[in-house]
Amino acid sequence: MKTIPTLRIGELEAKIPIVQGGMSVGISLAGLASAVANEGGIGVIGAAGIGMLEPDFATNYRGTNRRALIKEIRKAKEMTDGIIAINIMVAATDFCDLVMDAVDEAVDIIFFGAGLLFRNPITLPPEELKKVATKLVPIVSSAKAVNIIFQRWSKNCDHVPDAVVVEGPMAGGHLGFKRERIDNPDYSLDKILPEVVSAVKPFEEQYHRSIPVIAAGGIYTGADIHKYLQMGAQGAQMATRFVATHECDASLEFKESYVNCKKEDLAIIESPVGLPGRAIQNKYLEDVSAGIRKPFKCPWKCLMTCDYKKAPYCIALALTNAKRGRFKNGFAFAGANAYRIDEIISVKELIKILTEEYKEAAGIPCSEETTAGS
Repeated sequence: MKTIPTLRIGELEAKIPIVQGGMSVGISLAGLASAVANEGGIGVIGAAGIGMLEPDFATNYRGTNRRALIKEIRKAKEMTDGIIAINIMVAATDFCDLVMDAVDEAVDIIFFGAGLLFRNPITLPPEELKKVATKLVPIVSSAKAVNIIFQRWSKNCDHVPDAVVVEGPMAGGHLGFKRERIDNPDYSLDKILPEVVSAVKPFEEQYHRSIPVIAAGGIYTGADIHKYLQMGAQGAQMATRFVATHECDASLEFKESYVNCKKEDLAIIESPVGLPGRAIQNKYLEDVSAGIRKPFKCPWKCLMTCDYKKAPYCIALALTNAKRGRFKNGFAFAGANAYRIDEIISVKELIKILTEEYKEAAGIPCSEETTAGS
């Protein structure tokens, strides 16, 4: 019977090939991640800046990040038997601490974004590393990055990542592209996905196992998921659509900023961390563009690439304010298709819509029961 495929990463198997993109600073926590996992997808907790929601963050940055991450992982596991992952920025100054905490908590998968992961993040001898149950998955924007990461891991650890996410330039948040390449078709997801699939194949042959490629960046419908699976991906990562769900951990005001935004409101900004990013334009960002510096105190240099002495604003603080609905002092990251969202629905309803769209694109009769299979 023709069915919607599952997504396998090692011995893990998601019933549907959908990964909910990890959105940090409190947008995707245990609530959203567990809801996605309960529907058969992979739910992802965003780790960056997670401690900013703790009352003693200003005096205990490292400790609150670790405490909050552990708390959210445990909470998610209490709410679901499905697959729970975290997303962590490679550029985070407490990167290693958070990785090891996640491994100790037996999180199913760690996705690594915002930086090339030249080293294996788990400081264990190769033989012990291979016994770690947590799957390690870098996020890349090119086949070149795949080759660099996989070759370094293979040489230094006799080990390679368990999967890879290839993210195109239509994603929200920080982008792995130079600004002039964002609208260049040579760097579109359609272009880079087949290149990444080809780059991974030699390592699958060398290590005698499947290394699935997960497409990301601007994927909005079930038809999009079908398209990229037909192009060689084995899963699709989506973040923007999951913001406008009841279970998303952001404030109602944050979700409504997606519902109310127009296409022309989505803009590419220069982030203080040295990367371009896609966000919903507002007065806060207009002030920054006009050269108005937003005052802030830096309790901890949370990102290695941020020069807080020169930064026009603290991006972690701005995103935390937005998560809480305080847009006078912050802004929301969003993907290129955020303007297409017109209502807030449940995760269950969203997954149902996506699977029905997938079946229609794949020619699976809608009367068939949605079952997973390869």
